[in-house]
Amino acid sequence: MKISINFIFAFILALSLSAFPISVSAISKYEIDSGTELTLHSLSKQVKTADDLISKAKGVLVFPEVYKAGIFFFGGGYGEGSLLIDGKNADYYSIASGAFGWQLGAQKRSMIFLFMEDDALSKLRSSSNWKAGVDASITVIDVGADGSIDSQLLNKPIIAFVIGQKGLMCNLTLEGTKLTKLDKKY
Repeated sequence: MKISINFIFAFILALSLSAFPISVSAISKYEIDSGTELTLHSLSKQVKTADDLISKAKGVLVFPEVYKAGIFFFGGGYGEGSLLIDGKNADYYSIASGAFGWQLGAQKRSMIFLFMEDDALSKLRSSSNWKAGVDASITVIDVGADGSIDSQLLNKPIIAFVIGQKGLMCNLTLEGTKLTKLDKKY
């Protein structure tokens, strides 16, 4: 896969523009909602205890498609998703990250954040620009080949799963990732 430098610069520009409030159209809401459903179904197939964890979570934030690209010392990622509370869509969010340091590649992945405590969910919903590592720490769960997970990590306030990685990209970190509530005007 060959990525042009113009593509990377355009991607980084689009990422920087994502800092402004964005209105989600009815079509993209439908796409996000259907992608959310498919992503949760995929998680349930890959992780034995996913349904149990989701039922215990105070909120589930799902990003069906998060695109990440980097070249040389610059990189970034962006996606849109929905926050489910009691199984119902409560809000739409964007996820954005920028990175400096050696990186090369591009990938698409799905991300699921489980807010296991009311306080963690409340901080997300009351913030206009919630940042991982600043507003809360997130525990990223690695799934074993047999679908098992380390149960000692499940007592954290926020746990995350990254699934369906397509493409090659080095370094998985959520530090500095920004979540922004999207405008839901119809």
